[in-house]
Amino acid sequence: MNQGSKEKLLYRECIILAGGLGTRLRDVVPGLPKCLAPVAGKPFLAYVINSLRMQGVQKFIFSLGFMSEAVLEYIDKDYPTLQYDYVIETTPLGTGGAIHLALSKATTENVVITNGDTLYKVNLDEAFHLHLDKNAAATLLLKPMQDFDRYGVVEVDPENKIQSFQEKKYYTAGHINGGMYILNKHSFLERTGPGKFSFEKDFLEAHYNEGIFCGLIQDGYFIDIGIPEDFARAGKDLEKKPLDLSSIDRSWTLFLDRDGVINEEKLGHYILHWNEFIFSKGVLDVFKKLNERFGKIIVVSNQRGVGKGLMDEAALQSIHLEMQREVEIVGAGIEKIYYCTDTQDTSFFRKPNPGMAFLALKDFTDIDPARCVMVGNKPGDMKFGRAAGFHTVFVTTTNPEQEFPHPDIDAHFPSLPAFAQTL
Repeated sequence: MNQGSKEKLLYRECIILAGGLGTRLRDVVPGLPKCLAPVAGKPFLAYVINSLRMQGVQKFIFSLGFMSEAVLEYIDKDYPTLQYDYVIETTPLGTGGAIHLALSKATTENVVITNGDTLYKVNLDEAFHLHLDKNAAATLLLKPMQDFDRYGVVEVDPENKIQSFQEKKYYTAGHINGGMYILNKHSFLERTGPGKFSFEKDFLEAHYNEGIFCGLIQDGYFIDIGIPEDFARAGKDLEKKPLDLSSIDRSWTLFLDRDGVINEEKLGHYILHWNEFIFSKGVLDVFKKLNERFGKIIVVSNQRGVGKGLMDEAALQSIHLEMQREVEIVGAGIEKIYYCTDTQDTSFFRKPNPGMAFLALKDFTDIDPARCVMVGNKPGDMKFGRAAGFHTVFVTTTNPEQEFPHPDIDAHFPSLPAFAQTL
């Protein structure tokens, strides 16, 4: 990864409202906060976090209340490298009060707001562009729907300014508030105070006639698990399809870890020079076959040796140029190499965090995460793949004791050549 590319990215913070009681789900999900309701084998909150990270959200602020300790325990266990902070309501504050409290932890001027029981797959780049261009106090993400009575309707004018909020009733079609916003912290705090209030009623509906709110219509996947029927639907919608190796064609992308997958890994040490780089047995022989089956091959590699000062970035790039040259000699190619030199495990761009996948999908807009395979030799590679929505293949070159079956691993092989021979 070109380190300069990180500086061009918006540093995004997101507040997730996850303090609700979930009374309507109590019969089907007893003893859990709503955001931890199990959906297709994992807590619903995981889908929300992963979706947002793949839109460039780097830090999360969790606004908690009911069973907050269970939510924090889950985050620490399943997301140990996540950058996050939290606030806990001692008494229910409503959506507005919860946001007001959580903003005390925000460090950016514009913050994404969403709900822990709602998954709305949006394009945050487009939303931020509109929000900043219009200098909006808040930008609402609006989901088109048909034949519904569970939500009210939001109307916008041709300039994307909010015109009105219509009450809940039956509609044949309309745009609903998807429960996701980009909020200008200063504009919100100067119009509200601490305490219990509704973000929707006491902020949005109370101030929209000032012309300070925008709405952006995006028809991405949307599910709100607040009622049992939609909770059941989420379980079907979000169930991950098994990896079928026979279905792989040129529309698929192969992501490869480097050390221990492409080359011999020096356990406990770093590859500092090209003369220390040794291709693993049989890897060069199968690269052409991998190129023939996959439309793109992309390398994603943690390289903390640079961050530790053991080598400089020029030396790392020299190794990669030589590696690519050797691959080209056998008639194959590597589309691009992303690397992270950061030393902190919480870096968004360091695996298992999905920052390098986020960059790749921005650079190659034709990549479909559902048609990607991540091959690695460490659990962190598998978590990276899962966070990005990829299929995962574990090679046991340096970790032969890895448990399998495992929820983060779709298939496992002794080596990259062994995987290639099955294609």
